[in-house]
Amino acid sequence: MLSIPHSLTGAFIASKLPHPALYIPLTLGIHYLQDWIPHWDFGTGLSSGKRSKSTAFVGEIFELGITVALIYYFFDSAGVDLQPHIWLGALTGIAPDLIEFPRNFLNWEPWFIKPFNKLHGLFHHSTTNIAVGLLPQVFVVGLIWFLK
Repeated sequence: MLSIPHSLTGAFIASKLPHPALYIPLTLGIHYLQDWIPHWDFGTGLSSGKRSKSTAFVGEIFELGITVALIYYFFDSAGVDLQPHIWLGALTGIAPDLIEFPRNFLNWEPWFIKPFNKLHGLFHHSTTNIAVGLLPQVFVVGLIWFLK
């Protein structure tokens, strides 16, 4: 999935359960469940060579900027004080994707990261159909907007 639904989910969970012992494992677990749903993201096509690393990287950086703006907009407009735990929840929401960065963009996968990437790969289901791949993500973002 895009960083947007992962981060918004993590921020939402942290806003409702502000203790890290609660929101960190829950956010990580939900990340894997979200990735289990067929989805499209900027990394789709990297492993098959259909997307270049530079294109994926630029898309990811652009998307992370939008993600930060949306977290601020969603939670500030709801009157939620943007405490550090909300930002940590958002960061936790994309942690499995961040752990893949060295492998995907630097061709470097240290032994201690490999098991995390392998676990992530078991849950990750991408689709090249952008419309089908974005639909569940739009639903997640809309649900968070509604529930915030």
